[in-house]
Amino acid sequence: MPSPAAWLARCWERAARARPPGRSEARRRPAGLALVSEGRLRGRLLPAGKAALGAPGEAMAAAGPRRGAWLALAALLAWSGGRARGYFPEERWVPESPARPPRVLLALLARNAAHSLPAALGCLERLRHPKDRLALWVATDHNVDNTTAVLREWLMNVQNMYHSVEWRPMEQPRSYLDEEGPKHWSNSRYEHVMKLRQAALQSARDMWADYILFVDADNLLTNPDTLGLLIAENKTVVAPMLDSRAAYSNFWCGMTSQGYYKRTPAYIPIRKRDRQGCFAVPMVHSTFLINLQKEATRSLVFYPPHPDYTWAFDDIIVFAFACRQAEVQMYVCNKEVYGFLPVPLRSHSTLRDEVESFMHVQLEVMVKNPPVESSRYLSVPPKIPDKMGFDEVFMINLKRRTDRRERMLRALYEQEIDCKVVEAVDGKAMNTSQVEALGIKMLPGYKDPYHGRPLTKGELGCFLSHYKVWQEVVERGLEKSVVFEDDLRFEIFFKRRMMNLIYDLEEEGLDWDLIYIGRKRMQVEHPEKAVPHVRNLVEADYSYWTLAYVISLQGAQKLLDAQPLSKMLPVDEFLPVMFDKHPVFCPGMYFLLGKWFLLSCSLALFQVGFYLLWPCHLSEAKNTGQLKWISLSVVRSGVASSRGCWTATSIVPDCWPGWLGLMGARVQASEEQLH
Repeated sequence: MPSPAAWLARCWERAARARPPGRSEARRRPAGLALVSEGRLRGRLLPAGKAALGAPGEAMAAAGPRRGAWLALAALLAWSGGRARGYFPEERWVPESPARPPRVLLALLARNAAHSLPAALGCLERLRHPKDRLALWVATDHNVDNTTAVLREWLMNVQNMYHSVEWRPMEQPRSYLDEEGPKHWSNSRYEHVMKLRQAALQSARDMWADYILFVDADNLLTNPDTLGLLIAENKTVVAPMLDSRAAYSNFWCGMTSQGYYKRTPAYIPIRKRDRQGCFAVPMVHSTFLINLQKEATRSLVFYPPHPDYTWAFDDIIVFAFACRQAEVQMYVCNKEVYGFLPVPLRSHSTLRDEVESFMHVQLEVMVKNPPVESSRYLSVPPKIPDKMGFDEVFMINLKRRTDRRERMLRALYEQEIDCKVVEAVDGKAMNTSQVEALGIKMLPGYKDPYHGRPLTKGELGCFLSHYKVWQEVVERGLEKSVVFEDDLRFEIFFKRRMMNLIYDLEEEGLDWDLIYIGRKRMQVEHPEKAVPHVRNLVEADYSYWTLAYVISLQGAQKLLDAQPLSKMLPVDEFLPVMFDKHPVFCPGMYFLLGKWFLLSCSLALFQVGFYLLWPCHLSEAKNTGQLKWISLSVVRSGVASSRGCWTATSIVPDCWPGWLGLMGARVQASEEQLH
């Protein structure tokens, strides 16, 4: 078969040799149509006299070659089998480019925030939004710390990364004339903050920003997608729900007719995320986004207050009223964990209180999330850990639980506490020969309430870990030491309260052996006896848990002298037994007792870090199955008492009655399913 080029050339040659028609043939053509073949070539019929060529003979002479060319082209297309494409093939089309990210003005107001800025600015740096589409508007005033210097250093280092920077520092005065302290919100302070927010809003409008994001200097936006998620909600005013150590957050669900906070049933389900979504609320504050593309935002103002405003002179209430007058609905979203904020302190609180309160926010973040890293563009001074006046600070941790070790070490470092890590005994890795070699024997008749057997390997390892600490205290002659387990959560102001407690003990010259500073009190129906002249200290009654405690040299020696390895109990049962605080067990049957001094903080300085019902919890001491609550009514020596515990359903019928029956107690066990 000839090639397409040769075949096409042959067709052109045949067309050139075609004889033009004579005049008589042209005369016989119908008068209404001219050059039908040419008209079809062009896709239409041409009227007579509209031929492209001059005389009819010339037109017919030219029609032959053109007709042959057209036939040749048609034949070529047919030969190609439909493989021909249009002039602009589909695969060469260029898709539309995506829209550019919206322009956002980030407004940051800071006062006496040098302690929180490194972490807060680090969170802002990690927001997933192109920095060339972000403008910074930063203001600070009336500082007694070095907030201005911190912000200036940060802005100098990041200014080239962002679209623009507006910097409004005020060095003087250092305080308001009508304020009582750095945490007191006077009318002058309210007015100044409203003016600053209004200036930021006007700057956003002047630069044609699409959005403005207001962020307080102590709010930690730990979720880097926060800005994008808020924009996607397409609300006029929307806030991310921020978590705190209490029920407090950055929104209200109710407002009184005078503009004050109102308790509503809707608040707690939203705050606890039992209900998730974006909810219409009368108030959001601290961190929120305004969509300036919405027409209604043209009426929004922070200052001056609306002419009809008669409520309290408060910046957040004034803005909420402005939104109401502009018919703008506020929303709060709790679909994800966006960040954290501190609980407001009282007006007479000090700057030191605020520093420690914010540090506790960072500790709470670490309970379920990675720690908040400081800004890379700030020079943060290193912390100087100490032992809080103790001879040693012990932290017990299993070597394979690196997650807990890293969290605890970071939490202690943030509080400037130095510690010694004690490698816990891994009871799960011990075999029978190792247990016998240590001379370990279980207390006769004891059955663990969780499994109906003497002890789990985890409880065995837990006891041996604490036993190791007691041995070191005695060997090194440590007069006073503190012991931490690795699954605790620090309460606010822990270090200061701990140091004050030890100071008061030494001032009073009290004799003591062991002091609980993290426990679960069991005898809650009877008040504990207060220790005279020492704040927040009581004589400890029956308690669970050994999260944290202070132990003296004589206390450690007494525990070792009891030779507990030969009659072992779980450590949180052993301590009440040794101090004769157990409601059931009679210690004189197995232990020689002297005079013991067991004390406790009336307000715990810790709480357990990982509860059994948390999905992330993995107990190293107990292997729990389906959980039920077992309430036990115990009668001993004519005195009724009650206690309870979480236990596995499989051992309810015989575990506690068997052990308590050995001690001569009458037990009535009632069981109800946990819902």
